[in-house]
Amino acid sequence: MDDLARHADDLAALPPSCGPVRLVAVDGHAGSGKSTFAARLAAALGGAPVLHLDDLATHEELFGWTGRLREQVLGPLSRGERARYAPYDWTERRFGPARALEPAPVVLVEGVGAGRREVRPWLAALCWMELDRETSWERGRRRDGAGLTGFWDGWTLAEERHFAGDPSRPYADALVRQLPEGYAWLPGPRATAGVNRNVTYRSHGTAPY
Repeated sequence: MDDLARHADDLAALPPSCGPVRLVAVDGHAGSGKSTFAARLAAALGGAPVLHLDDLATHEELFGWTGRLREQVLGPLSRGERARYAPYDWTERRFGPARALEPAPVVLVEGVGAGRREVRPWLAALCWMELDRETSWERGRRRDGAGLTGFWDGWTLAEERHFAGDPSRPYADALVRQLPEGYAWLPGPRATAGVNRNVTYRSHGTAPY
């Protein structure tokens, strides 16, 4: 098991990537554990803000949130300003009251497609949850229950199309695998290819797969 505190220190030591902010993406298939991991990493970072991309997506635009992300979040943060975004209410099917997002030293953005090509130029690091899509989707379906079966049927098709045309994993700096206790943190394809070695990876033990 890797100590998240060590990796949090590495991330905090990276050069800023979005104005004064080190923007760190947590990507992976739906149901792969992104939200839980992001929350634990945020805690290891001393309470770093977390932006959930589910708050920017809508029923009609599952992956059409890039403009809102750029205008409401990336633009202000890049200027060192507080960002304000209106989270989408998935029950009411409308955007709700605005929330603030401070230009903290590290800000996490988690969600399917967080490492897409239009976002990568703003990122200090990209973490990919290393769990295959079938297992991830099954976990997600069990979590959400039979009432959302129709939504999941449409989601899996949309996600498959998205990653076919705009994959994130090949550009990941770290592959994160959930263990019974904690996480295994391994160098990602981008790091092992020598494209980005900013994060100092520490290997503990044998890879779990």
